[in-house]
Amino acid sequence: MAGRSTKPKTAMNFASMRQADVPQGRNGKHKAIVTRILSDLDQIEPGTAIKVPLAQLKESKAKVRSALNRATRKNGHEVATASDDTYLYVWNEPK
Repeated sequence: MAGRSTKPKTAMNFASMRQADVPQGRNGKHKAIVTRILSDLDQIEPGTAIKVPLAQLKESKAKVRSALNRATRKNGHEVATASDDTYLYVWNEPK
């Protein structure tokens, strides 16, 4: 009968956990704001923009725009954005 190798064990370099407890899916740090923006976009009339106060953004306007762009490309939603010193404006692009 073949036995297990008797190779000496070395200390682990990283912590371990059960695979069943590993989070599945990616919830990026911009998910909350992007989800809120997309929810509002689903409720507005054509020709209307939403105004997102820049002061409420935890990250830079550019990073939020990038996250919004990734999310809308993924779900086929076409939006446009503009901004000034106070707000990020987002609206649905006509199809």
